[in-house]
Amino acid sequence: MSGLGAIADNIERTITLSDRTKSLDSSLIHDNNDITKLANGEVCLTSESTNFRVGELLLPNGESYSGSLLGNIPEGSGKYRWSDGCRYVGEWRHGITHGHGKLEFPSGAVYDGEFSGGYMHGEGTYIGPDKVTYRGRWRLNLKHGLGYQMYPNGDIFEGSWMQGTPEGPGKYTWANGNVYFGNMKGGKISGKGTLTWINGDSYEGSWLNGAMDGVGMYTWSDGSCYIGTWTHSLKDGKGTFYPSGSRLTAGQELYLNALRKRGLLPDMKKQSQVSHIHHAASVDMGNVKVSGKLPERNLLNFGQSRPTNVSLERRWSLEVAIEKVIGHNLDGDMEDAMSAPILEREYMQGILISEVVLNERFSPPSGRARRRQKRFVRELKRPGEAIIKGHRSYDLMLSLQLGIRYTVGKITPIHRRDIRNSDFGPRASFWMYFPKGGSQLTPTHQSEDFKWKDYCPMVFRNLREMFKIDAADYMMSICGNDALRELSSPGKSGSVFFLSQDDRFMIKTLRKSEVKVLLRMLPNYHRHVKTYENTLITKFFGLHRIKPSSGQKFRFVVMGNMFCTELRIHRRFDLKGSSLGRSADKVEIDENTILKDLDLNYCFYLEPSWREALLRQIEIDSKFLEEENIMDYSLLLGVHYRAPQHLQSLISCSGRTTADGLEIVAEEESLEDEISPQGLVLVPRGSDDSVVVGPHVRGSRLRASSATGDAEVDLLLPGTARFQIQLGVNMPARAEYIPKEGQTQVFHEVYDVVLYLGIIDILQEYNMSKKLEHAYKSIQFDSVSISAVDPTYYSERFLEFIRKVFPTYAVAT
Repeated sequence: MSGLGAIADNIERTITLSDRTKSLDSSLIHDNNDITKLANGEVCLTSESTNFRVGELLLPNGESYSGSLLGNIPEGSGKYRWSDGCRYVGEWRHGITHGHGKLEFPSGAVYDGEFSGGYMHGEGTYIGPDKVTYRGRWRLNLKHGLGYQMYPNGDIFEGSWMQGTPEGPGKYTWANGNVYFGNMKGGKISGKGTLTWINGDSYEGSWLNGAMDGVGMYTWSDGSCYIGTWTHSLKDGKGTFYPSGSRLTAGQELYLNALRKRGLLPDMKKQSQVSHIHHAASVDMGNVKVSGKLPERNLLNFGQSRPTNVSLERRWSLEVAIEKVIGHNLDGDMEDAMSAPILEREYMQGILISEVVLNERFSPPSGRARRRQKRFVRELKRPGEAIIKGHRSYDLMLSLQLGIRYTVGKITPIHRRDIRNSDFGPRASFWMYFPKGGSQLTPTHQSEDFKWKDYCPMVFRNLREMFKIDAADYMMSICGNDALRELSSPGKSGSVFFLSQDDRFMIKTLRKSEVKVLLRMLPNYHRHVKTYENTLITKFFGLHRIKPSSGQKFRFVVMGNMFCTELRIHRRFDLKGSSLGRSADKVEIDENTILKDLDLNYCFYLEPSWREALLRQIEIDSKFLEEENIMDYSLLLGVHYRAPQHLQSLISCSGRTTADGLEIVAEEESLEDEISPQGLVLVPRGSDDSVVVGPHVRGSRLRASSATGDAEVDLLLPGTARFQIQLGVNMPARAEYIPKEGQTQVFHEVYDVVLYLGIIDILQEYNMSKKLEHAYKSIQFDSVSISAVDPTYYSERFLEFIRKVFPTYAVAT
């Protein structure tokens, strides 16, 4: 199409219009001897005339003005003709076009609308020499705001403009009937939007520079659809194909709605708000947000190429044919068509590399398929926001991934050796400059120029190997094609958290003081982790710093995510043992809410030998942190309720609303397929290839003397999987509800749960700042209740509280 590319030659001469009227103003003000022709035909020489009159001005350069004058300056209504034939008829102020007017160009182009200070500014209509027509808002001679434009070939765009270019939400309709609703950037389709072709096909999802790029859903006219990811309009990555006639499950519909809420798919309700802009002559621009300056020449041309791009048309025609042939009889036999399966596919740059049948549409789903469906439902509840192009942390993520890829790739080939003293400390680090255009040692990239610093790389390599983390898996998890997810900070530190797409690793920004603490304690930390393979302390796998060309430094530590599990974590607790301010401030509690000490109304009973081992390890870890002068750490506790759908009737019978929102969990779980039978089963240790092992976990398996005669056991969850039980990972327990003081307990509430736990936030020293905080708060509050206390007392109080959370079994008499 000529489309958006046919914007009128920078609105010919309008840029010089302001200069001309201003020069006119200047010449009339400073030249006291202009020749003036009055309305009665007399020609006279005026000097400093200030009378308001109607007359005609003849300028030495051949240009002329006729109309209202204030002195020798155009004021009010008048006509001006330039020597090249350009003509203006309209209002003037102080010798400059201002108000409503009509400007005619020598080429035949016409602008009729508002002027301000010599510029086309406000509402106006422009008709170009090629009959391109624009009606809408202007700013300083450029289309800016909401507007409607019809192109010579019949294409129409109605929506938001910025500095003369489509920018923001809008609707583009091609002359052949194709329609796009969505976001524009720099005159190109970019962001979230939906394109519907005249043949009935549609694509709903992410775009980049006029190409399908990111998460999206392509729907064919026969109702079949593919949900997956694209790169430069080619399928790239995993996705699911649904044949014609199949219906998305409630969970899948919920998943798509969640993608829309997260901004990964367009929201059609928002898009429809810009569908009839051309009738709005006075639109409130406060409701539309546009930003950035874009050059006039950077225009959309995708719409023109889409209907006529032979290669793209052939590619999509071929895809349609392939998708429709699978499971369909070429003679159109409906019985065969109805037997088409739902397929999980993986593409690489448009090439199909794998395909798995998820289920036969009219046969009961297998256990494996049901588990896939359950994981699909859980996918929408994954915490955090995907960092895609345009996200505030996108450049930072690219730099981080590039740096880690460089670090691991550089150090992996080095021969393994024992850790030396020289491998520790601030000097045991290196930095590398990453220019955007690349260098002999670094590749080109899309982020801004940055400096990368890697702290103690040999030590962290050794720690990764200690936890059996493969270098390639580590890079793929953090630096692969999938984007990281940004989590909202659960604490008061203001740190930013990133989560790898496979949930194995957590990346946290650190303050400079925290980096210093980690480097100081790293030798002892390494020794402690090596000595106590069952330690519950946070596992650190890398420490890095990024300094973009903009100047602000970002420091990161890569940690293991202790909640990386196939089981759904229904509740999360951050437990310190203090009480001041230790309750969640959110009214609505969901499974991603971090609850605190005062929110915990359960105690957890473990197998006696497990409880003893757990408390012993927590005591060892706390003693280590005390020796390092560390305080303010927490026990992060994740709880999986094995049969939460059974809670609903129990809670309703007891007539209470739980503080931690378990009734919501019960309702949510009841929507999913039930797994039968429910419960927890301990079985003798199975073969390693049949057991789900937690990531980055060391140490021996736990034994259950009461179950199998002091043998190593696995946790068998019927209908799910077989899990390896280790300290802090996959630990089955019994949770008992503790009624609040004065509360009557009608039922003895007991639940089967699986626990995940570890000690986090171990980089806060008891420094002068914390000592002052302790002194100040001790005056206002009970010193026992505050978090800022010396490490020795903090450790003692922490252990005392944890013992109450995991009490001993009452002995029956």
